[in-house]
Amino acid sequence: MTNNNPNQLINEKSPYLLQHAYNPVNWYPWCDEAFEKAKKEDKPIFLSIGYSTCHWCHVMAHESFEDEEVAKLLNRDYICIKVDKEERPDVDAVYMTVCQALTGSGGWPLTIVMTPEQKPFFAGTYFPKQQRYQMMGLFEILTELTKHWKERRDSVEESASKIVKALKDESNSAPTFHRGFNVIHKTDEKKIKEIFQRGKTTFAQNFDEKYGGFGHSPKFPTPHNLMFLLRYHHYEKDETALYMVQKTLKQMYLGGIFDHIGYGFARYSTDDQWLVPHFEKMLYDNALLVIAYLEAYQVYKIDLYRQIAEKVLRYVMREMTSADGGFYSAQDADSEGVEGKYYVFSPGEMRKVLGEAEGNQFNHFFDIREKPNFEEGNIPNLIQNPIFEDDNISFDSKMEENIQKIYRYRLKRTYLHKDDKILTSWNALMLVAFTKAYGVLGKDEYLKTAQACQEFLEKELIGQEEDKLLIRYREGHAAGRGTLEEYAFYIWALTSFYEVTFDTNYLDRAIKLCHSMIDLFWDDKAGGFFLTAKDAEDLIYRPKETYDGAIPSGNSVAAYVLVKLKKMTGSTVIQEICDRQLSFIKQKIEGYPSGYSFAMMALMMDTYPEGFLCENGVCS
Repeated sequence: MTNNNPNQLINEKSPYLLQHAYNPVNWYPWCDEAFEKAKKEDKPIFLSIGYSTCHWCHVMAHESFEDEEVAKLLNRDYICIKVDKEERPDVDAVYMTVCQALTGSGGWPLTIVMTPEQKPFFAGTYFPKQQRYQMMGLFEILTELTKHWKERRDSVEESASKIVKALKDESNSAPTFHRGFNVIHKTDEKKIKEIFQRGKTTFAQNFDEKYGGFGHSPKFPTPHNLMFLLRYHHYEKDETALYMVQKTLKQMYLGGIFDHIGYGFARYSTDDQWLVPHFEKMLYDNALLVIAYLEAYQVYKIDLYRQIAEKVLRYVMREMTSADGGFYSAQDADSEGVEGKYYVFSPGEMRKVLGEAEGNQFNHFFDIREKPNFEEGNIPNLIQNPIFEDDNISFDSKMEENIQKIYRYRLKRTYLHKDDKILTSWNALMLVAFTKAYGVLGKDEYLKTAQACQEFLEKELIGQEEDKLLIRYREGHAAGRGTLEEYAFYIWALTSFYEVTFDTNYLDRAIKLCHSMIDLFWDDKAGGFFLTAKDAEDLIYRPKETYDGAIPSGNSVAAYVLVKLKKMTGSTVIQEICDRQLSFIKQKIEGYPSGYSFAMMALMMDTYPEGFLCENGVCS
């Protein structure tokens, strides 16, 4: 149920917050007003974090936040705050760390209950309204937490304070480095290469021999894992690494995680064979996948990889690019409230659009059956198609023509929600993809697309103070103090521009922003970069992320671009910070190298004298 009167979210720009503006829950954005109200009324904070294309966020919204009974309880006993994780990555990082520490897992929607001083004492993710199977219901949880808040306040506040102390202790646990002293010496190269070897071994132990990828469902593309393995094969001539890369790149494309009609990759697969995706499409996944496929094409000369990369870029240009040149963030999984409905087909539909003979051929080619392969319809895929046993296959002109006919037919369906905010960090990743495509394939349209986006970012997402990046732009309004990711990712994009154009303006801009990044985020005591700037809003602690998840961490990309700029410029300031950053990430990754694949790429670039595809200024 929706409310006729909007809540406090109605004046926000975030598509996610606006989705909840007419909930009966009296939501506030993250703001001083909400925290002051909580203190004045002596109520705990109910914090819900998500994003606009998140399927389970939609489910929890429909079950609970649109429900009058739940809203009545929340409005009576809590001050409720909604946060778009993509607009406030700092808030998300802090409380996701809490959730993972308390529960052993995380995800979205992220559910936190905390004191008015922002100290958490309960964390979880999705909850149904009422208890279901072994999962507690939100109504039950809220009722019990209200009782604890009123009757056991001292215990609640003591627990919350202990959680915050543990977070701060963990954040401050890194060793102290001495200025000007590089703890990585050439004599350490053997130990560093052993880290790379252990990373490769872990990937091999978790490799799915049948369908590629690592581990079991849900299976995420995580392209930087493949980018690391590409480099490991290049430097160490390891055939296992080569096989894992090629098998995974091919199987992902054959499965339904790739949209064979409109192109682009979905966020992850819910099964082992990459058939049934979680249908939302994220800009960052597609950017990193383009980079991975293009690098594989450069190394192995398998034309299928080029075709896949160009299909993804075509998707981005026609569906994810604004008139101003910026790239949108994501497309939803749901259409008419049903996950995947936009993407599935029946055999009869194909015959209706293409005619009997060509429709039957299309159905056979893309595994579209009378008995659906997904709920009420079929996900087009090529998993069982024997012609793709050959890596250098391409579609004939008639099949390409029919794919476009089905694409135009699909466009007439109820259109997917698109999160049309433009994020600096994700746009920077797509800039790397387009500039790399230009460098590898030489097509001017890719460079022009990249230049239009870069000019847009410079015009709209630079703050009033020069070299202060902002997080997001939407409907003529830019906001959000840039985090480490905005700076590190954009510097990567600028160095990529320089590598393919040799225009020193891009290099000069990268150097200037690098110095800003060091000034704003560098931890001179313990090494590494904080996620938030030194003049950013104070949270319960200042996070310093290093783990490479679905997106490489800001610290990993910072290390990567510092190595690049050290080699490109010879700057003593950049060299010193670079060496200390490599020392920092080396100690972070030693225990579990495969969780830091992009960080290992930075170490590789600094360790091996010969270059990988010219990325360190030396071409092999």
